[in-house]
Amino acid sequence: MFPKATVVLVALFASATSVLAVCGGNKFAVGNVIALGSGVNRWDVYDNNCNIVDSLTTNLNPCTQGTFGCSPPPIYFNQYTNTFNKQTYQCHRDPVGESCGADTISVCCA
Repeated sequence: MFPKATVVLVALFASATSVLAVCGGNKFAVGNVIALGSGVNRWDVYDNNCNIVDSLTTNLNPCTQGTFGCSPPPIYFNQYTNTFNKQTYQCHRDPVGESCGADTISVCCA
């Protein structure tokens, strides 16, 4: 049979692969709201490898701050504008239920 080390490495590789490839076919993934306290919230934007590449931190409505556009109810982010180069991406709900660490992905943007 296989040595224990081989089985452990295969299991680690399989779990790492599933975590590191979010929103396949899209450029970005946006996590759910992270409450920072005192009414301040943050939303992180990830690349496909779960690296944080942008974010919005605000105590205001995230739909009116210029980073995210929002759909009619039921509300979700339907647009993301990169704060560095101002390029705009269309977003859709993540149908897979992926996460980057403890942050569940809410939308994927292409």
